[in-house]
Amino acid sequence: MDLALLRTFVTVHRSGSFTRAAALLGLSQPAVTSQIRTLERQLGRPLFLRQARGVTPTTIGDELAHKAAPHLDALVEIAETGLEEDSSVRTLHLAGPPEFTAARALPALTTLTGQDGQGLALRASFGNAEDVVEGLSAGHHDLGITTARPRGALLTATPLCDEEHVLVADPHWAARIGPGNLRRKCASVLENLPVVEVHESLPLVARYWAAVFDTRPAASGAVIVPDLRAVLACVSNGAGLAVLPRYLCASALKSGEVVALLDPAVPPLRTYFLAVRTGTLAMPHIARAHEWLLRAAVDWA
Repeated sequence: MDLALLRTFVTVHRSGSFTRAAALLGLSQPAVTSQIRTLERQLGRPLFLRQARGVTPTTIGDELAHKAAPHLDALVEIAETGLEEDSSVRTLHLAGPPEFTAARALPALTTLTGQDGQGLALRASFGNAEDVVEGLSAGHHDLGITTARPRGALLTATPLCDEEHVLVADPHWAARIGPGNLRRKCASVLENLPVVEVHESLPLVARYWAAVFDTRPAASGAVIVPDLRAVLACVSNGAGLAVLPRYLCASALKSGEVVALLDPAVPPLRTYFLAVRTGTLAMPHIARAHEWLLRAAVDWA
């Protein structure tokens, strides 16, 4: 059986789409369709059910993928290991949310490239969870950091770390609320305070209110800026209250620039996932960066 046909088959099986598989393989969609039909003729059984949006594997398709994929991944690992030894530089393409990637992932990976990652070049891009998953699925990135666990067989996600969210304001606004008032009166004392957020939908504030106060925020955004570092800067300068990851505002909390308004018994958490296209951890430079980030994340709690 032709290995090229099996490689195309496994890529279609993982991506759930002839179009997406063609982009990942660098082939035209008709070429992918032709290869799958050839393989189906050789086996005498249909491997996929064609649908309006993508394809679904038949039972024989699932069985073949289960048997073939590990062996194809092993062959890729052998080929990539030899390629890495022959090449002076391999490039790793990373994507993730701007604040987390800049503050945590990039410093960790640049340590790898500078010390243990000889021959590894790094390229990074920023985006929200949807952008990262879409770019990773299309083959634009090797590693993706996202706050949403990707679905489907094309991507494999590993929990990376949790971030704690903190309700903060500058000392002026904290004094106006008054010590203890927030705990006694709950969210009602915050209704008329200006809110600084990354989006009009107030995603972080709404999540915090639901987890801590079991309600929805009544206020609308006074300042909307799509970067948590800018949110922190606005809050530090008296623009209002915000919900921020503790790692991002820890220094400002320590210096007194901002104040934590509440210390709930169970603080709201958000999980980050480290995602790759299934099978690409067979490539040594991706596997090394993946393992390095997981190790670094142990100290990010």
